[in-house]
Amino acid sequence: MNTAEEVVLDVEGLRMRYGTTDVLREVTFRARRGEVLALLGPNGAGKTTTIEILEGFRMRSAGRVSVLGADPAHATEDWRARIGVVLQSWRDHGKWRVREVLAHLGAFYAGYTTERVPRPWDADELIAAVGLTGHADKKIRMLSGGQRRRLDVAIGLVGRPELLFLDEPTAGLDPQARREFHELVRGLAGSRETTILLTTHDLDEAEKLAGRIVILDGGRIIADGTAEELARRITGEDEVRWTLDGQRFTRSTRDSTALVFDLFERHGRRIGELEVRRSSLEDTYLALVRQAEGAAR
Repeated sequence: MNTAEEVVLDVEGLRMRYGTTDVLREVTFRARRGEVLALLGPNGAGKTTTIEILEGFRMRSAGRVSVLGADPAHATEDWRARIGVVLQSWRDHGKWRVREVLAHLGAFYAGYTTERVPRPWDADELIAAVGLTGHADKKIRMLSGGQRRRLDVAIGLVGRPELLFLDEPTAGLDPQARREFHELVRGLAGSRETTILLTTHDLDEAEKLAGRIVILDGGRIIADGTAEELARRITGEDEVRWTLDGQRFTRSTRDSTALVFDLFERHGRRIGELEVRRSSLEDTYLALVRQAEGAAR
């Protein structure tokens, strides 16, 4: 597979204007096959508008957009069968049973199967993948909030999408369900068959799942890179804490490994309560947003 074929999302100079207000301004980024890309930003940053344009639900004002090799504004049903969408909530018929609704929706994808991608995903296999096997015959209205969210995810996956849009996917899930969902996402991306674009306000989730982070603010991209790259570029230093002879010490450093080695070389077992705190995605995100908002004033 050549490099061009691996590019799943290719956005260049994307602009969106409502009246005299620019909601998106020269947004440019790419995502490759099998990548998990997190699109982050405060409310009103332009995330939803960007996603709706990529999904083909909203026309753009200017710029070039290619999704799975096609312009979403003019894409065919064949193209739509290749994407999946997991919304924050999905209203449906509460009297349907879990297996019934997935089999019903899956039937619409049968005509779009290919040699490389058989469609749809078998309902029972999909139910097992999202952890609903024990609830396959339960009516949707009887599901708990967490179970309902798993079904939302299954609905987005039923057509075996090559590109999956996840909008706040773990909202309402308990910690165990969230962990299981994260494993599912890693498995999908690990197979390199599914590219995932994730929007979330859970920065810990973004840091765990995404190979790359794109941060929008004020309709512009203010950062694009891995969590580690952004942390080094913005905050730059780790915080090392320790105790020595009953006293507490804290130091910021760009090379925490060297500092810790030096501490033990000089003081040995007298060093206690050692803690190395690396800059988190939350630290980086907040620093970037503050910088962008300060520059806009």
